[in-house]
Amino acid sequence: MKKVVLGRTGIQVPVLAMGAASLGSIYHPVSQQQANDTVATALEYGVNYFDVAPYYGLTKAETALGGALKGVPRASYTLATKVGRYGDSQWDFSREATLRSIDESLARLGTDYIDVIQCHDIEYGDLHELVEEALPTLRELQQSGVVRHVGITGYNLALLEKLAVEQKVDTVMAYCTWTLQDRRLGDVARRLNQAGIGVLNASPLSMGLLTRGGAPTWHPAHEDVQNACRAVSALCDREGVNISQVALQFALTTAAEQGIATTVIGTASKENMLDNVRWCEQPLDATLLQKIDELIAPVLNIGWDVLPGNGGKAQK
Repeated sequence: MKKVVLGRTGIQVPVLAMGAASLGSIYHPVSQQQANDTVATALEYGVNYFDVAPYYGLTKAETALGGALKGVPRASYTLATKVGRYGDSQWDFSREATLRSIDESLARLGTDYIDVIQCHDIEYGDLHELVEEALPTLRELQQSGVVRHVGITGYNLALLEKLAVEQKVDTVMAYCTWTLQDRRLGDVARRLNQAGIGVLNASPLSMGLLTRGGAPTWHPAHEDVQNACRAVSALCDREGVNISQVALQFALTTAAEQGIATTVIGTASKENMLDNVRWCEQPLDATLLQKIDELIAPVLNIGWDVLPGNGGKAQK
């Protein structure tokens, strides 16, 4: 698996990273053995960056990931988790909550340090509390070695870029904004990359939008966007290819030129992990992409912050 440097952190990250949210049984039950098999397969193929959070499965994902990594040499993988979000509508960026959250994450993950600690979905929390309490607390822990690097995550690109530059964070992870349908992260990622800030692109399948099954009922994308993506999926089927494969290949093959270090895709299946690894090694069909671009043009870059739908889990 090809590796690149994540901003100024010095961490060598694989171009494909594993999102561990699914290990928390948030979509369907996942046994510890399934988690073990998925993580072992990832490591076997060089996918050794794992992203998780207390929010995922309400701590179950961290516990499952920690169990799957038990006995694996700590220096052989990079571990990223988060602070601040603890429920669908529950944020707390206070110093007390941050310290407690990290202690609990360390215990669940079975480690004494976290490589990348990230403030989770920052646009929904109290930004004053984030800047005045969470980030200074994380910097203190960085000095003591409990955490190695500090980052932020979210969907609102303008806010992510502004805060990242002002606060000189080490990493930014944005989701659903460098995909076949939404390509707004590109310009932002290039600027952040030039500033030495490592950029991670999460959810290249746009939380199920770019899959054969289509968006789940809670998905916040507008109906027009969902309809266009269904049309793209049907086109891919006619061409004999899974839309998820094309979506992942697009994100991976275009990441480097955008200043995106790695693409984080969630899975809780050994088989899906093998598919992801295989797909990331195959070239993107340029002719098919041109046809997709024609279908997606009317809704290109139309995120749910631009044209809201009816869903979403993070409503206040």
